[in-house]
Amino acid sequence: MSKKFSTTTADHLEWNQSMNLIRNLYDDGNYKISLLIAIGSFWGLRISDILKLRWEQVYNLDEIIIVEQKTGKTREIKINQQLKQHITNCYEKIKPRTNDEFIFTSQKGSVYSIQRINVILKEIKAKYNLKIKNFSSHSLRKCFGREIFNRSGSNAELALVKLSHLFNHSNPSITRRYLGIAKEELMQTYDVLSF
Repeated sequence: MSKKFSTTTADHLEWNQSMNLIRNLYDDGNYKISLLIAIGSFWGLRISDILKLRWEQVYNLDEIIIVEQKTGKTREIKINQQLKQHITNCYEKIKPRTNDEFIFTSQKGSVYSIQRINVILKEIKAKYNLKIKNFSSHSLRKCFGREIFNRSGSNAELALVKLSHLFNHSNPSITRRYLGIAKEELMQTYDVLSF
């Protein structure tokens, strides 16, 4: 947790690190956190929306429709086939009693708090030696955005427009700043100079 009146910044988790982490957590029997990181990385949802998910919303489906807690806006998400398979694998390992159960519950049966998830992620960062400075639940949302941007190639501006819409930002320049792209591009300016 951050100190009162301090500012915190979440860095994005690199896509390859995220995918490796999902596999490692699954292999180590940590199915719920593996699934949480997968959903965060593939859908770019805020942690508050992820924690409200129930099995019936994601298991054996091709799409999900949610109302975002922060914005109140409806968001429709296609479930990627690889993620769908991971959801199925985790479901079979976790064996929920009913499909209307929340997915991300502790051993006591209560839904994880955002603060608890961030503590777990800090522990995971140390255990799996992740190369990320500020790792928190928001890093997963940024992982999604950065990977979409990185894969866009010559369509980077179109990708920013799409991400701006998905993230409910007022314009692509906010999305650029949110993903840390603007700062990186500015810093690269210094690299063009040489002796």
